[in-house]
Amino acid sequence: MLAKTYSAAVVGIDAFPVEVEIHADRKGANSPSAVSIVGLPDAAVKESRDRVRSALQSSGCPLLQGTTVINLAPADLRKEGAAFDLPIALVMLAAAGEIDGAKLAGAAVVGELALDGTVRPVRGVLSIALRMREEKQVGALLVPAANAQEAALASGRIPVFPVGTLRDAADFFQGKPMLPCRTAVADGTAGDGNLPDFSEVKGQVMARRAMEIAAAGSHNVLMSGPPGTGKSLISSCLPGILPPMTLEETLETSRIHSVLGLLEPGKPLVNRRPFVAPHHTASDVGLIGGGKNPTPGEISRAHNGVLFLDELPEFKRNVLEVLRQPLETGSVSISRANGSCTFPAKFILIAAMNPCPCGRGDYELGCTCKPDEKRRYRKKISGPLLDRIDLHVEVRQLTQEELLKSPDGESSAAIRERVIAARRIQEERFRDRNFHANGQMTGRDLQKHCRIAPAGQLLLRQAIARFKLSPRAYDRILKVARTIADLAQSESIQESHLFEAIGYRGSERIDA
Repeated sequence: MLAKTYSAAVVGIDAFPVEVEIHADRKGANSPSAVSIVGLPDAAVKESRDRVRSALQSSGCPLLQGTTVINLAPADLRKEGAAFDLPIALVMLAAAGEIDGAKLAGAAVVGELALDGTVRPVRGVLSIALRMREEKQVGALLVPAANAQEAALASGRIPVFPVGTLRDAADFFQGKPMLPCRTAVADGTAGDGNLPDFSEVKGQVMARRAMEIAAAGSHNVLMSGPPGTGKSLISSCLPGILPPMTLEETLETSRIHSVLGLLEPGKPLVNRRPFVAPHHTASDVGLIGGGKNPTPGEISRAHNGVLFLDELPEFKRNVLEVLRQPLETGSVSISRANGSCTFPAKFILIAAMNPCPCGRGDYELGCTCKPDEKRRYRKKISGPLLDRIDLHVEVRQLTQEELLKSPDGESSAAIRERVIAARRIQEERFRDRNFHANGQMTGRDLQKHCRIAPAGQLLLRQAIARFKLSPRAYDRILKVARTIADLAQSESIQESHLFEAIGYRGSERIDA
């Protein structure tokens, strides 16, 4: 006796269709039942036999007798997790003649079963819904009730039906009417009112200006200064001046959080730009992702948002070096023996560090570090990584007057207006490209959009000679200068724009 339905396996952040089919041999109905699951299942999938049996009994459903074989096709794709519990239980009911097998064969089902028949939420439902809407043979998608809004965001033509118990799913395939889930897409401005505001920052005019440039052009920033000077506060204010997320960015980011199981209950979308701050003890796998079945890391969790690395030299060098690829390409590739995955990782990197091991950096402030110790401390960050950071900012100790007076800087809302205006210019400039910010320009784009007048070329020659700039650092200066010009609503890059951009490379000299 045969019955089948569709489900999906999530690999990385992508979902792949899986056909769940069953063959039940009723000839041995008087002998002890035996259930076999084949198709490259992991331990969690094999344990479905016990969860499904208990759920069926608790729901008052009959159990198949004799030998039962459940196949998860394709057989060369590894199946992991408990999301196959519900489809396995339903094909067993179809094989027993309890539900409509033809209706089940035209549906896709995911869900973990509790022993009492309750359907528990699973990870990656957003990716599954995006994939299933491309499958012509699938006419309905059944998901746990807790995942229903998430799935409905991307289901397209396929109606999404929420189920709270195995009995609910069985009733659906017995013809009981059920209303599909519908959800509204929230815009990307929701929740920004709880973010730290630049109006709370005392002093640090240069650092605040660097953050505005970073937000306007999607540039990376390194801040160096003594502890307590506001580096962490300034960094946490950055998401509040970034432009609202587009629908495409919202779905991309939500998809990653769905796979990681980080979506909040009742909030199927991540509609605020992420701010991710991993501890300096994080491993390279924790940062970029990986594992036997590769999952996204912290840099992918920061996709379309901000990655903040505090105490940058305290990170292990091999951990920092893995940032090179995502900083250049906006994605990270993970290769393992059983396959490879590519995760999106397009973020603004904000890094902070002390000027020396003791943190004070100045003998007048009590610094006891020797010059060699300072040099070794800064050498923990490689030149190639520094080259990929556009803006290098010295964050100084505040004076007594600055400490005593109230903050008097611009609010994040005022800065955000200028950032959005600059981003609109870039969106128009790159309307035929697959990116929308100056920080992502290629060499061809630099030649087209960053032409420099003779006076500016002389200034660049002097900077190259003085700071011994690499070709990559030179390109970064042009990108930053283009963003500064956009903030000033200038069609061309002026000498003043170049001068400011070059000023953000002076602190890059780690041998000083």
